[in-house]
Amino acid sequence: MCETDRLVFETAYSLHYESLVRRLTARTRNEAVAEDLAQEAFLRLLGEINAGRTPDDIPAWLQRVAMNLVASRGRHLMVVNRRDGQVPIPAGSPNPEHEALDREVGDALRTALADLPTDDRRAMLLAAHGYRGQEIAAMVARTPGATRTLLFRARARVREQLLVAGFGPA
Repeated sequence: MCETDRLVFETAYSLHYESLVRRLTARTRNEAVAEDLAQEAFLRLLGEINAGRTPDDIPAWLQRVAMNLVASRGRHLMVVNRRDGQVPIPAGSPNPEHEALDREVGDALRTALADLPTDDRRAMLLAAHGYRGQEIAAMVARTPGATRTLLFRARARVREQLLVAGFGPA
């Protein structure tokens, strides 16, 4: 950039920056956005000057470029708002602390289930998979009442073991 081009740019910036920001603030109703758009307009002016295409009427050129930037930003925001609910949000990476805690609880639960008698463990697993009391009773060859008692006592044993292992209400 030659000295003359640098002076043209610096003069345009010092004379027109504040008025351009005021006008853009009135259009966007956001001073930070207005300053960003004004900076973009001046960057484009610098590109034109460097390319040897200095506009004849710099204030008018800056105003037109700035208003085009406002319109482009408005179109972009409309698309963003329209598509907002349609963009899939990737699941965040799992929290290592939660993963470790889940693993510890799972290990304690497996240990507690392994300590149960076979019929108790089988009844608990069937209940966990959504089977109803009568279906479980038929599968473990007990009456429905005996199965309810068996499940109640098995759950109490597992709960007690989880509490001893430090999982559950204090």
